[in-house]
Amino acid sequence: MNNLKKIVIDPVTRIEGHLRIEVEIDENNTVREAWASGQLFRGIETILKGRDPRDAGLIAQRICGVCTNVHYRASISAVEEAYGITIPPNAEIVRNLVTLSLFVQDHIVHYYHLHSLDFVDITAALRADCEKASAEALRWSSHPYRNSAGHLESVREKLEGFVKAGRLGLFSNGYWGHSAYRLSPEQNLVHMNHYLEALRIQREISQAIAIFAGKTPHPQNLVVGGVTSVADMLNPQRLNDFLFIIKEVRDFVERAYVPDLKMTVDAYRESIARGEGRARGNFMCCGGYRFGKGGVLFEDGVIYGHDFSRVEPFDPSKITEEASRSWYENDAPLSPYEGESVPFYTDLNDDGTLRSEGKYTWVKAPRYGGEVMEVGPLARMIVGYVKNSPVIRPYMERFMEATALELGDFSTTVGRNAARAVEAQICCDYLFDMMSDLIENVKYYDEETWTKYVFEELPQEARGAGIFEVPRGVLSHFVRIEDARIANYQAVVPTTWNASPKDARNVRGAYEEALIGIMLADPAAPLEVLRAVHSFDPCLACAVHVIDTKGRELSHYKILNRCSL
Repeated sequence: MNNLKKIVIDPVTRIEGHLRIEVEIDENNTVREAWASGQLFRGIETILKGRDPRDAGLIAQRICGVCTNVHYRASISAVEEAYGITIPPNAEIVRNLVTLSLFVQDHIVHYYHLHSLDFVDITAALRADCEKASAEALRWSSHPYRNSAGHLESVREKLEGFVKAGRLGLFSNGYWGHSAYRLSPEQNLVHMNHYLEALRIQREISQAIAIFAGKTPHPQNLVVGGVTSVADMLNPQRLNDFLFIIKEVRDFVERAYVPDLKMTVDAYRESIARGEGRARGNFMCCGGYRFGKGGVLFEDGVIYGHDFSRVEPFDPSKITEEASRSWYENDAPLSPYEGESVPFYTDLNDDGTLRSEGKYTWVKAPRYGGEVMEVGPLARMIVGYVKNSPVIRPYMERFMEATALELGDFSTTVGRNAARAVEAQICCDYLFDMMSDLIENVKYYDEETWTKYVFEELPQEARGAGIFEVPRGVLSHFVRIEDARIANYQAVVPTTWNASPKDARNVRGAYEEALIGIMLADPAAPLEVLRAVHSFDPCLACAVHVIDTKGRELSHYKILNRCSL
């Protein structure tokens, strides 16, 4: 193995946060080893110690500037569980409306603006025949989104204008012309059309979220015990405004997003057949999001090693975090209730590479019963399918029938994106069901949105967890309260699961495992590596942060955007 060469990608762009990937390739340009490293320290848990538990949500939502609502909700819910507070049904519905809208927004933004350029060659789109591109879109949808030849011509002219003016912006650093691209010029143009349309769609979803959340990002509508958006809930015009936006968004998902994924699946079948981007096949879901009379959007369950014949029930008591390969002092696997986050930075090698045999990341290594887990849309769709979910299985079957995919094919780089598109469909449709539940409650004079309590009469010592499925996977906030103050706080986020480093047994995390065996067409342009990592929708902003307890800047860095051998 003396012929191994190392590739360093630092930073990985088109994600939230700072991620470094290092891979070793052999003489055949095949990845033999990989390391995923979060490059900034997360200190939110330290900041929360000693505070009033009711303030935790407003601080914890600052873990990320994108996933604000879900951290806010998980934090508030952890405190509610600790105190034994049950929120009214209306409060749960309003929370679900906001969170599931975020699911749809996140999935659309991720595919088009953070990930699609791993599949789409913009320079090839400039060579497209607009009449043929319009006909191509009709192969994947009976009613494609904004698909006239004239409109596509205007899109192509806009792209040409960017190129001629030298104003490529975020398009400027792509591996355009790479041999790993598979879409035709016409398919590239259809994708770029929807890329531009998605900019408007994601803004409109933000407007829908703000109707109940007050604003976005960093909403203000949650309190321990319920929600504060009562006036909006009781205003028919506000309800109608929300539904109008979601209807338009669903139209985009049905006529653009899902058809584009069918197109991508067809073009990248060789990648799927090779299993490119497949991790260990351990999938974990906590389930949730009730609607109607006993319905639930997502199933809970745990699958090991791609064994789709059985699903174990999810048990949060099996969650631990260790730091044997992470830049923290205590290496032991601990329950999040007892978790520690004391920094212990050991620096890089003299040549600037990671110390791959020791500590190499600020991301901890969460484990479920000692095992690595993958979380996210792929896990939710597979678990739901295997458990015969009346919600998930029909959507999955329709997509599988249209694309000739088998269930195991979703456990790949391309399949991970297909699962995300199917989930966006589901969330759009069931937002209407949840809104119907809310309207029905209000119609029969159930206007309660908050459970009254007296803080001084609540337990002085308690602990609780807020555990939810969020766009990127299972999010859990754990709080331990002593003397009516936060004694310990830990957040185990989806990217912590997926971006996990190796553990004490040297078992890789999901990102790292998904890279093993990938063959690079050009080691100087490792598009295939970026494609696999991006398929998880990394959010290192959630997994790591840099701040001290007094809010001072610790250091200032200039990070070069480089890929080096």
